[in-house]
Amino acid sequence: MTVSKTAEKSSEKSGDAAKGRKDAADAQPEALQLGELSEQLGYVLKRAQLKVFENFLRCMASLQLTPAQFSVLLLVEKNPGRNQTEVASTLGILRPNFVALLDNLESRDLCARIRSTNDRRSHILVLTDKGKAVLTRAKKLVATKHESRLNELLGQANREALLGMLAKIANEF
Repeated sequence: MTVSKTAEKSSEKSGDAAKGRKDAADAQPEALQLGELSEQLGYVLKRAQLKVFENFLRCMASLQLTPAQFSVLLLVEKNPGRNQTEVASTLGILRPNFVALLDNLESRDLCARIRSTNDRRSHILVLTDKGKAVLTRAKKLVATKHESRLNELLGQANREALLGMLAKIANEF
């Protein structure tokens, strides 16, 4: 009899343990404490950037544009005839990464590289007709879905203040 009682108790304990594991799996784990990290401007900026980029990608899903691709298309539109080195430098994109980005945009017929008549070693960038049409649609999506959400969250005064502060960091830090 002693053996069966021990077996029953062992069985009950293992059942309780399994139930405890299931309850623990169902419960959300407590968030990690960030400590000083939550006060580090660089960390908070990066987390905000990730959220903004996630929203941008959702808004641009139908056009399959990344923030970098959108930025390139905008700069090429506003600066026709400029070379790829200037565009890459302005956006802070390393040359190998920029070449891959341009290869993607060209393969989708959104932009083209044309050998410069002034400097045969250089290529100027131009939007294709398809690139112009996609950029027009992208601007509308950004304005109505992405930027409007940020404006709603921040309000106009905070938006302007944040843009000013971020520009100061970008230009003076």
